[in-house]
Amino acid sequence: MKVLVTGGAGFIGSHVAETFLDAGAKVLVLDNLSTGREKNLPSGVEFEVADIREEAFAAKVIAFRPDAIAHLAAQVDVRRSVSDPGLDARINVMGTLGLLQAASQAGCRQVVFSSTGGAIYGEQREFPATEEHVCAPVSPYGTAKLCAEEYLKLFDRSGGPSCTLLRYANVYGPRQDPHGEAGVVAIFAGQMLQGQATRINGDGGQTRDFVYVSDVARANRLAVEREILGKFNIGTGIESDINGLHRIMARLLEIPNAPEYGPPAPGEQRRSSIDPAKAGRVMDWRPETDLETGLTRTLDYFKREIEHG
Repeated sequence: MKVLVTGGAGFIGSHVAETFLDAGAKVLVLDNLSTGREKNLPSGVEFEVADIREEAFAAKVIAFRPDAIAHLAAQVDVRRSVSDPGLDARINVMGTLGLLQAASQAGCRQVVFSSTGGAIYGEQREFPATEEHVCAPVSPYGTAKLCAEEYLKLFDRSGGPSCTLLRYANVYGPRQDPHGEAGVVAIFAGQMLQGQATRINGDGGQTRDFVYVSDVARANRLAVEREILGKFNIGTGIESDINGLHRIMARLLEIPNAPEYGPPAPGEQRRSSIDPAKAGRVMDWRPETDLETGLTRTLDYFKREIEHG
C-alpha cells in the first residue's frame, strides 16, 4: 500500500507517518517545513519539501499515485486564524481543495482528513459532543475546517476519493513544538522545564479533552486499513480544566505550582469535550493512554530534548 502523509514532518503527522510505516506501507511525506522538522521524520519514509498552496505540490501527489492520503498539512493556530483569516483559508480550505483535485487525478481511493472536534462545534450545548452536534465554530480556524470537510464530502459524492473525517480533540505528546502555535501541554512543558513562569489565559477554568498523539495516529491507520468512511470524534470524552492540567504537570516535575493569569485568548471556547463512542463501535478505536501516563511520556520527551540541546 502507498500512503501519502501531508504535513508529515509535523507533530501529529510524523506519528501518523510512523504508524503507517510500521504497518508495512510505502510512505511519502510532503511538508513545507514551516512548522515541521526533518528530525521528526521516521527512518524509511520518502520525503519531499512541498507547499500545499503551490502547483508543484499537486504534481508530486499525482506522480506518487497514493492508495490513500492522510491529510494533516494545515494552519493549526486558532489565534493566528483570528488575526489572519485569509491565510488560514488559503491553507486549510484552498490547500485542501487543491489536494482533492490532485488526489482525484492520481486515482487515490481514500483521504483521511484531520479535522477538529473542538473548534468545529464551537460553544457546545452537550457534553461530550457527538458527531451530530451542531457545528457552530467561533473561530476562522474552525470555520475553515468545516468548509474543508464539505469539500471532502462533495468529492466523495462526485466520484473522487472516499473520505474519512477525523475530528480530533486537543492532541498532545512528544514532538509538539513548545513555541508559536503549540498546544497548552507543550507550552507548559517548555516553560516549566526551562524554569520560566507559566501563564494561563483566562481563569484556568476552561476545559479541554486531551488525547495522546499515538492514539490519534492509530485512528488514521485503522481508518485506512479497514476502509472506514464517515465522520468520527477522536478524543476521550473527558473534560480536564487548565488549572488541573497545570497542577498535574507541576507535580510530575516536582516544581511549585504558581501560574500567572492573563486575559482569555480570542476565538477559544470555554468548554470542550467530544464523545468517541462512534469510533469505538465502527472503527474499534478507543483512547488507550490516560492523561497522567501521556503527560509523563511527554515530559520525558521534552527533558531529553533539553538535555541534548
